Amino acid sequence: MTRVVTIEPVTRIEGHARIHIHLDAAGAVDDARVEITSLRGFEQFVIGRPAEELPRIVTRICGICPWMHHLAAARAVDGCFAVEPPPAGRLLRELCLVLAHIPDKLLHFFFLAAPDFVLGPDCDLRVRNVVGLARQEPELAAQVARMRRLGQDMLARLGGKAVHPVAGVVGGFSRPLGRDERRQLQADAARLLDFALFALDFARERVLEQCAAADQPGQVTTGFLGTVDEHGNLRLASGRLRLMRPDGTSRDFAAADYGQHLRERSEPWSLAKTVYADSWGEGLSLDPAAPRGVYRVNTLARLNVCDRMATPLAQAELAAFRARFGRPAQATLLHHWARLIELVYAAERVGELLTDDRILDRDVRTPSVPRAGRGVGHVEAPRGTLIHDYETDERGCITRANMIVGTTHNVAAMNLSVRNAATRLIRDGACDEAIRNRIEMALRAYDP
Repeated sequence: MTRVVTIEPVTRIEGHARIHIHLDAAGAVDDARVEITSLRGFEQFVIGRPAEELPRIVTRICGICPWMHHLAAARAVDGCFAVEPPPAGRLLRELCLVLAHIPDKLLHFFFLAAPDFVLGPDCDLRVRNVVGLARQEPELAAQVARMRRLGQDMLARLGGKAVHPVAGVVGGFSRPLGRDERRQLQADAARLLDFALFALDFARERVLEQCAAADQPGQVTTGFLGTVDEHGNLRLASGRLRLMRPDGTSRDFAAADYGQHLRERSEPWSLAKTVYADSWGEGLSLDPAAPRGVYRVNTLARLNVCDRMATPLAQAELAAFRARFGRPAQATLLHHWARLIELVYAAERVGELLTDDRILDRDVRTPSVPRAGRGVGHVEAPRGTLIHDYETDERGCITRANMIVGTTHNVAAMNLSVRNAATRLIRDGACDEAIRNRIEMALRAYDP
């Protein structure tokens, strides 16, 4: 007799999902599916809106990473109206985007993922959470909370509000940065960098060796997608997309050309689209024995596709990571290690941006006029490559919108990881709480 094991809800993720595991008559895994249960609908209800409103509207897509949607939308509308922000406007946008990565990474690593590693994956679920972690590591929990609050406060000072921002406007930024503000932000950025280095050291001692285990559940072999600059350096705010095959070969292309390389399709078992590498010419297959067209985004993908990190401390960590795991690294739980290397990069980059005197220029916005056009804005969100693609009519109102968020890129890979974990862990139909959590860990690594 066949049966279905359902894990609902998936815990400690930034959204809503459930997992269905189909078992055959012998109790072995026949299939497994991740069902994304959140319906956004933004691509439809922004139709007809004035394009300049979209950077304010789309922040409601995600309360965890509103800055990424905000700035991707602003860049897309820039393209529709054929306007280029001045240098100070671009730098202020990048500063906000990179800074927003810091509290997000602290949230995921310490609050959502760390309980599995510090308290143990088989720990009682009533304890295996952020509250249990805070009870065991009260000073660490207090430090994390303070640093997350500091990052959010810095964003509020820069843009008026940390959540659902309005500071990124068509053609640039809403206001210039003052010298006194910069001095305080620089002091705070130094504190964030100190904590990022501490977090990496803490994780190296308590967490990361568990992520490096060769036999961990959730292993898959895929390609990767991320953003690099003209020198191959990792970029979060702008650059070209690099699509890497599983063998490490890659191709770079402009974000506006994503439709020539990526294809979206709907599946009956999820409300999220599934995206695959169409330019590889092999279609999409989720057959675990021979997956085709599957790539990943997020922290591990960005470390794999870039040639180097443009900040010294992060580059040293990347070099050590590659010396140990190669390129491309494939182990799913290495997302956590990559996340902390990228945390160091983000903290270093914030300091660099604040040192650049061009950021103090009072010319922060280029005037724009609504017009018919198309614009594609893309940034790297914590969960992966984020693409906003808009078209406008002659009044500057939206006639078409397409959005591909980080989690959407990862739908195919998450399904493969969950099926791998379930197949390796479930024997004779037995799927207790400890096994269910280990299956969730394979999904949780993607920070969906």
